[in-house]
Amino acid sequence: MKQKQKVLAIVGATASGKTALGVALAKKYDGEIISADSMQIYKGLDITTAKPTQGEMQGIVHHCIDFLPRTQNFSVADYVKLAREKIAEIASRGKLPIMVGGTGLYMDSVLNGMQFQEIPEQEQEKNLEEIRQFYMHGEPGIAYHMLQELDPEAAEKIHPHNVVRVRRALEVCLTTGGTFTEYQKKNRAHESPYDYFYLGLDYENRQDLYDRINARVLKMLETGMLEEVRAAYEEECKAGTAGTAAMAIGYKELIPYLEHKEDLEQVIARIQQETRRYAKRQLTWFRRNAQIQWLKLDKNDELQEISEKAEKMIAKAEFLCYNRE
Repeated sequence: MKQKQKVLAIVGATASGKTALGVALAKKYDGEIISADSMQIYKGLDITTAKPTQGEMQGIVHHCIDFLPRTQNFSVADYVKLAREKIAEIASRGKLPIMVGGTGLYMDSVLNGMQFQEIPEQEQEKNLEEIRQFYMHGEPGIAYHMLQELDPEAAEKIHPHNVVRVRRALEVCLTTGGTFTEYQKKNRAHESPYDYFYLGLDYENRQDLYDRINARVLKMLETGMLEEVRAAYEEECKAGTAGTAAMAIGYKELIPYLEHKEDLEQVIARIQQETRRYAKRQLTWFRRNAQIQWLKLDKNDELQEISEKAEKMIAKAEFLCYNRE
């Protein structure tokens, strides 16, 4: 029997330290990183979507970041195809593929070997554009009503105000030819083509994570997020279009300030609040996955200590029976 390709997966909420740990483990195990972030795939808005800088990458190759125009739609099926290609490519060089990110649907779909029904690209594009327009024009209720029609069972389980889950469920329905409920059942029953290890990051005290989020938002503003969003907003107003990346937290919240409708303090507080809410939703998604081995963190933990704890968990699971020098 052919041995399955090993894939290390690092998941967790935004600002939990996934990027830094991913880089540290890539150095330890001679790996390359595949980003599993639905917003970092788009070009531009680098600060707003918290893309790792060259300094943060520390020479480790990162894939699936900053390669797509903001106006182009990209489905979970598209991501799965690309990520699997990258896994094979990395493995062919004798390196360890390490998936790092907070978009649980992307990560789970890849690692669980989900198969997607072939739908004409033009039809997929039309469907995804329709969903995007609902959210861009402040009409998430229409999107939820559409989900009720396409997959009433999923709609019953998802709160109408949980726009991220509604949008993801709709995306699956409209790009796979099935329902989100069917997708989840297949996901649980499907045999993975990979031998993978899920490592999750979380904080013992939730307030420590929230403090990290609040501080990171302020740092993003200090390093140019406002100017970045202003440039993108002016470009899109001039062109009369709004790309998918414009749905990123930080972009849409800053628009009232750019339009002189709210002061900066108000929108900063809203960005922090929306990011905290997003982190909570991410953790809710990941906690449903019993395969994730959780590494509980303290606000005083240093990266070296976190990395050593992660290595011990990997060794205990006998996932990697070697340490590359």
